[in-house]
Formats: sequence, C-alpha cells, structure tokens
Amino acid sequence: MSNRLDHASTSPDGYKALGVAHAYIQHCGLPKTLIDLVYLRVSQLNGCAYCIDLHSRDLLKLGVSVDKLVLVPVWHEAGAVFSARERTALAWAETVTRVAETGVPDDAYAAAAAEFGDKELVDLTYAISLMNAVNRLGVTFRMTPAAAKAAEQSAAR
Repeated sequence: MSNRLDHASTSPDGYKALGVAHAYIQHCGLPKTLIDLVYLRVSQLNGCAYCIDLHSRDLLKLGVSVDKLVLVPVWHEAGAVFSARERTALAWAETVTRVAETGVPDDAYAAAAAEFGDKELVDLTYAISLMNAVNRLGVTFRMTPAAAKAAEQSAAR
C-alpha cells in the first residue's frame, strides 16, 4: 500500500485546522477510551485501514483488552463487554456516520441524549464528525497503516 499524496505536507494549514479540532476533543472532558472506541468504530465503518490500525494501537496502550478490541465491530452482540455509555456512544457513532442512510432518527437522538449531557453529546458528535473527515483523507490518499509499513520493511530485509 502506498500513499497517493501526503495531504499534511501538501496543505499544512488544512492539516493544522483538523489538529485544532482534534486537540479540543482530547480535552473536552469525554474519556479518552470512549473517544478512541468511537474513532475505531467510525474508521471500521469507513474502511480506513490507517485509522483502524492507529486507534486499535491507542486503545491497547490505554489498557483496553484484546477481547474487547476485537468485539468493537459487533459491539451490539457483546453484552456486558461494553458499558451502557460505550454502547450508546457506538450506536450514536454508527447513526451519525451513516447519516445518508439513517437521517439520524429521533429515537437515536433520544437514546444518545438520555446518556450524554448536551455538551457531551455535541462533543461526541464533533469527535464522530472529525473522524469521518480524517477517514476520508486516509482512504482517498491511501495513508499507510503502521502495520503495513512494518511488514514492508521486514520483507525488504
């Protein structure tokens, strides 16, 4: 897998703007693990290999078990592996990411609003929106996952 274009160096001001949004989300008050679970699920839905690799590694560093990590794609079938708050965030992430299909129905909004306060819900939606934007860059410009880079380097030896 090779990059088509290095978007960060080609348009550094645009990249920095996304970085400002990312920095805000990291300090908005939502738990880092929750944010990274949402980032991972959004990236899975969008098929962004770079971000799936990155956020899986981030979650492992945060102490999330492999058992939990591998069940993110099927979180709704994993029962108590995910907390009620995590399940609500993952459901909201799926609904917002698939906005063209779902239209973000009132019942989905009501469920998310029942679990998260107003600011939390807006910040969670910012996180989902940011990851959708980053995924589009990752997929479009074929950002290479760390695992693929390591495999290429190993094969070259």
